[in-house]
Amino acid sequence: MELKDKLLSSFLAFEEQVNMHSEVHDIRSRAIKDFDDLGFPSKKQEAWKYTSLNKILKHDYTVFPKKEDAIDYRDVEKYFIDDIDTYKIVFVDGIYSSHLSATTHEKIDACLMSSAMNSPKYKAVIDNYFNKVAPKESLTSLNTAFSREGAYINIPKNTMADKPIQVVNFSTGNEAALLVQPRNLIVVGENSHVQIIERHQSLSDNPVLTNSVTEIFADKRAVVDYYKIQNDRKSASMVDNTFIEQHRESFCSVHTFSFGGNITRNNLNFYQKGERIDSTLKGITVIEGNQHVDHNTLVHHQEPNCESHQDYKGVFGENSTGVFNGKILVDKKAQKTNAFQSNNNILLDDKATINSKPQLEIFADDVKCSHGCTIGQLDEDALFYLRSRGIPAKEARALLMYAFANNVLESVKIPEIKRKINKIIANKLGVSIGFNL
Repeated sequence: MELKDKLLSSFLAFEEQVNMHSEVHDIRSRAIKDFDDLGFPSKKQEAWKYTSLNKILKHDYTVFPKKEDAIDYRDVEKYFIDDIDTYKIVFVDGIYSSHLSATTHEKIDACLMSSAMNSPKYKAVIDNYFNKVAPKESLTSLNTAFSREGAYINIPKNTMADKPIQVVNFSTGNEAALLVQPRNLIVVGENSHVQIIERHQSLSDNPVLTNSVTEIFADKRAVVDYYKIQNDRKSASMVDNTFIEQHRESFCSVHTFSFGGNITRNNLNFYQKGERIDSTLKGITVIEGNQHVDHNTLVHHQEPNCESHQDYKGVFGENSTGVFNGKILVDKKAQKTNAFQSNNNILLDDKATINSKPQLEIFADDVKCSHGCTIGQLDEDALFYLRSRGIPAKEARALLMYAFANNVLESVKIPEIKRKINKIIANKLGVSIGFNL
């Protein structure tokens, strides 16, 4: 049975397992029909021209894991940002792990989507925000149809989350192949502030496909600081769909660090619905072997006097493939827009590939918009200079790549994340460098 047919038949069984209020039921029913009509994306679609899912869709994925597998914290401690105090929302094979988590309902809600969907207390928030910004698109609709579990984060008006929130999804390998579909809803009220760290991690070499959807709503003057750490095993693939709706004077930044996995597709969409909004999208990709990372971004400027900043750096070795498809859309009404987009890449080997397609669609006449793309190799003169100062070739190359990525790391506001990323990059490059950028 093909995966699409298996999912369609599994939906009926899924509906019998869950008990959610009628509006969510109606949304899920419409979503599975949309997925049936659309099917999985293919390279025939312009947005998926350089990324094929065919190989990873051939596995016989388990849709519902048979049992929950207990994990000892000591075995997974290294995957957390463990040198700062944080709230934790942790899932194992798509199932909430209470003993690894540290949730809260004091001042803020950092808890479970399943609880929010089933509780009358959160009905108003679910009705107002759930599935309101996620578009009718193939994999997003599939996630919506099976939406049951994930992180629910609600920061009330005039509230600063007292510590960051980590959302971590582990896959144990209990199943021969597993499909997980976390659904996250994040609502940040007026004048409120939150920092969130997200990670997906497989603990075995069994194939895992993650189809994740995150909806973020930032009210007036809200601040959202979001970090995605993607350093999974090469047997794991992920499609990450994140949709952010911003309102007047809000600031949202998303940093995406892509180092691991087989195929990784990041769909990151910002919708600006007010004046004096600031949106920041930054990313670092360092991959090798046959790894494939695809960043697909959109910033839709709908109102005047707003800004957006996109800066993605990529380092590609061996037979790896990178894709950057970034789009800035400026409506006629969005005068005085300041939008910047940059994609810079280094190819370490002849067989490494990067497909870069920065795009501007501007319908306003009083704007400052720019985009740029560079694809090259390490500066041989700079490499020679470092080697002439006694630095071995491997370390010299690593230093140059650190410098290349530095301006992305400079905007990271949590020092512990910056140290973690530095260690991951050094490990990817096979060197040990005794400083932090």
